[in-house]
Amino acid sequence: MTLQIGILYSRIRKDEKLLLSELRERDHEVTKIDVRKQTFDIGEAPEAFADLDVVVDRCLATSRSLYATQFFEAYGIPVVNSNETAEICADKVKNSLALEKAGVPTPATKVAFTKETALEAIEEFGYPCVLKPVVGSWGRLMAKIDSRDAAEAILEHKATLGHYEHKVFYVQEFVEKPGRDIRVVAIDGEPVAGMVRSSDHWITNAAKGAETNVFEPDAEAKELVAKASDAVGGGLLGIDLMETDDGYTVHEVNHTVEFKALNDAVETDVASTVVDWLEEKAAENGSQEVEVTF
Repeated sequence: MTLQIGILYSRIRKDEKLLLSELRERDHEVTKIDVRKQTFDIGEAPEAFADLDVVVDRCLATSRSLYATQFFEAYGIPVVNSNETAEICADKVKNSLALEKAGVPTPATKVAFTKETALEAIEEFGYPCVLKPVVGSWGRLMAKIDSRDAAEAILEHKATLGHYEHKVFYVQEFVEKPGRDIRVVAIDGEPVAGMVRSSDHWITNAAKGAETNVFEPDAEAKELVAKASDAVGGGLLGIDLMETDDGYTVHEVNHTVEFKALNDAVETDVASTVVDWLEEKAAENGSQEVEVTF
């Protein structure tokens, strides 16, 4: 049966086009919700949202994602991913704390709030180490720090930037990975597909031009993906792993995961599998009786 599915967005990228195409091929009704133009009432849902069975958060901006998902949950409309998951994944500090609490191997991390204590943390790690923004994606504003002089310069620069987030210094050990990292897209902890992202640069994001190839998760990777997903509340997630001498370490979980590069690298139709899951979510909430193939 036909579902009413809302797509929260601020820009329609290839990822969203893949989802929209799959939804329309299955004759589902799609309401596109441009968060740049939409207003949200604290008392009642806009009339256009009244019949939605499920909403998919594809917002680019973290702030919009966090507020919009809160509103939909307040309106009693199922939204994926949940606001709880978005809150944890959007903030690297919360992300790291959740992984550590769940016993998921993750890089050693320290957080400081002044230049002086941040420099102490960096010196404790030794060089090189990594300084990351607490909020951000696509490998932006990350710095590999190779010396005390570099550390002092970068910390001074961040301290002079206006936003309070720049005054939260997130310092992490530098993990010696074999020129690549791993992205696994998972649905409620079950891997959909995975890829290796390889680059000569120390940042191996696909957004930075890394070469992508298929990754078949082994038993250890599957276990960590499931544990990492549970740690942040589940949903449609991108789990990023690195290979070390001791196995894998999970350095991040992403809640509005992009999958276009993965879709091109693997035989699995990622968008089709995601829509299978959306149909399942809608059925779980009793909104429609649908045939589920996932």
